[in-house]
Amino acid sequence: MRFAALPGLLAVLATPALAQPEPGDARSGQRLAATWCANCHQVAPGGPGPSTDAAASFAAIAAMPATTSMSLRVFLQSPHANMPDYRLTREQLDDLVAYLLSLRR
Repeated sequence: MRFAALPGLLAVLATPALAQPEPGDARSGQRLAATWCANCHQVAPGGPGPSTDAAASFAAIAAMPATTSMSLRVFLQSPHANMPDYRLTREQLDDLVAYLLSLRR
């Protein structure tokens, strides 16, 4: 009978971990995107964009149902033929993901 309260206790202990905000600074991510990504992507809604539409805008990427923190992190850390192979630090990755996800709001 001592274990009857275990599910409730686990739920309470897990709640703070679930409530923690996503790491990263969206403003720093926007500056990073303007420096590294703006040659190919429109990085700010209504902002200037590249001369072609070969790469999706950041707003369009953020609006995709499959766009999550995890999917962005995997994509940004995987080499792609049509994208430069940036070696992002953990902080840069956190900031860029935070910026992209901020465009959903």
